[in-house]
Amino acid sequence: MLIRRIEKFLREFDMPATKFGRLAAHDPRFVLDLRNGRIPRTGTEARVDGFMNAWRETEHAG
Repeated sequence: MLIRRIEKFLREFDMPATKFGRLAAHDPRFVLDLRNGRIPRTGTEARVDGFMNAWRETEHAG
């Protein structure tokens, strides 16, 4: 599930949920909404996964 991957990412990078939402989905309430049962569209899920992968590559590139 996307929310589980996001929660792991938030812990891994000590990132606030609102910051993640703004950066990954242009919606500061995105993570809160997912926690409350929102089901993202397939394209949104792919975009968010792409954001997390790119962030990991950038953060670990040194």
